Amino acid sequence: MTGTGILEELKETFKKGSMLTRLIYLNLGVYLAVKIVDIFLFLFSVESPNLLVKWLAVPASLNQLLFKPWTVFSYMFLHQDFLHILFNLLWLYWLGKIFLEYLTGKQLLNVYLLGGLSGAALFILAFNLFPAFNQSIEFSYALGASAGVLAIVIATATYVPNYTIYLMFLGPVKLKYIALASVALDIVTLDQSNPGGHIAHLGGAAFGFLYIKQLRKGKDISGGFGKTLDSISSWFKTKSNLKVTYKRGETDIDYNNRKKAEQKEIDKILEKIAKSGYESLSKNEKEILFKQSKNL
Repeated sequence: MTGTGILEELKETFKKGSMLTRLIYLNLGVYLAVKIVDIFLFLFSVESPNLLVKWLAVPASLNQLLFKPWTVFSYMFLHQDFLHILFNLLWLYWLGKIFLEYLTGKQLLNVYLLGGLSGAALFILAFNLFPAFNQSIEFSYALGASAGVLAIVIATATYVPNYTIYLMFLGPVKLKYIALASVALDIVTLDQSNPGGHIAHLGGAAFGFLYIKQLRKGKDISGGFGKTLDSISSWFKTKSNLKVTYKRGETDIDYNNRKKAEQKEIDKILEKIAKSGYESLSKNEKEILFKQSKNL
């Protein structure tokens, strides 16, 4: 298979795949793009390491964020280390599949994005609020899918807390214990390496929990955000003059009712023929009778 063929196949898989597949592809695509740019810069001895990372990672500094507002979205698809993206995508795949057993692909996307935004918000807030980060705020950045992924993990565990998965060396474990362990680990290691990452994780986790709690009450708090995404995506869709209508699939009850109504109409036409002859039929009645005869 040629390179073009592979690209076309990947494009087709992305278009027809689930929302989970698309999220995984987007993360992989950004990872590869960053690596390719870094390799070119290295080969041409350009002294600008991590050029894309600096433009895509979300800064803790409000002054820097003012000139790079897109980073609150871009950071959640950005990875530098292979193990970082590997573990994030494995978690996303495993828990995303369980999420989609109960909720929709659109809800998966909304939870991922809003979880990522919540993670970025808590990261920025904490670094600007707590004195412990005063010395590092100007050169602190957050990147990675972890906040969005953890939002999905916690949302799934909150929705089906007793769902059991099998972990190597541990055996069967309920999702609620995995969720609790994930949050606890981020809390107890917050004062160690990568505090910004742990804070962002907690922001994502908080949103995942809140989302399901509100959904249980009949309120989808991601609804407005989802509509905004739909409006934005419609800007990039090719408009067509062709009008397409979609018809709901006919149930057995609908089918039986339709057949009864058709038979009743045919009986009236046959009764009219018996009384007054075929020529007494109207044009419409003749067409109905003709169409019915073709189905026999």
